[in-house]
Amino acid sequence: MQESAAEPPAVSPALAAPFTLAGLTVVRHGQSTANAAFADAERTGARQVPLDGRDADVPLSRLGVAQADALGRWLAGLRPGERPQLVICSPYSRARRTWERMAAASGSNSGGLPPVLLDQRLRDREMGVFELHPPAAVAARAPDEAVRRARLGEWFYRPPGGESLADVALRVRDLLHHVDRAAAGRRVLLVAHDAIAVAVRHVAAGIGAPAPDDLPPVPNASVTRWRGDGHHLSLAEWGATGHLGECGS
Repeated sequence: MQESAAEPPAVSPALAAPFTLAGLTVVRHGQSTANAAFADAERTGARQVPLDGRDADVPLSRLGVAQADALGRWLAGLRPGERPQLVICSPYSRARRTWERMAAASGSNSGGLPPVLLDQRLRDREMGVFELHPPAAVAARAPDEAVRRARLGEWFYRPPGGESLADVALRVRDLLHHVDRAAAGRRVLLVAHDAIAVAVRHVAAGIGAPAPDDLPPVPNASVTRWRGDGHHLSLAEWGATGHLGECGS
């Protein structure tokens, strides 16, 4: 009797994306005043109005400044073969300020740092009409959108005038491939946002990588690292916060 062909797996493994970088690190900015306000709103459920101003201009909180300084000490403690050879930063104020504090706090032990480049593709996820809206404010202003967001999940939900995380991954993929061509074999540090770290993880996973069902947490001022072997990037550490000590929350 002729044997039937084996059934293909329901989900094929991803085809790893080619990268020649020696290493890639994503640092999330220190706590911002909006992060603090959102956490308070989630804890109390009291805030049903958006924050004032533009997302791009949100500053670091006092805790966020301390976290950025702690990141600088982490940077100073890296061995010569671990230090970044290229630094690219989100243009948003909280990310730029994080890098400025990192660079200053690293001192002479950092062995010299490359000049930082700003790139719009590392900006935070754009929330459109819900910019700086805590979830309770979205539910109060547009309950149908809150329901749609819950139904679709964060990866696919695109607020009116804004981006889904899948959209963010497209611009991050574009940036990473540009960086890989321009900085082959180098160690690269990105100073950015939680959405960027999640997007990098998806892009590095390769072609056919499934959309994440649950988004992994990316704490403020955390360090996420990928190792490069000249061909691919492999995740070595996700959302590490051990360097923060008492300012980790």
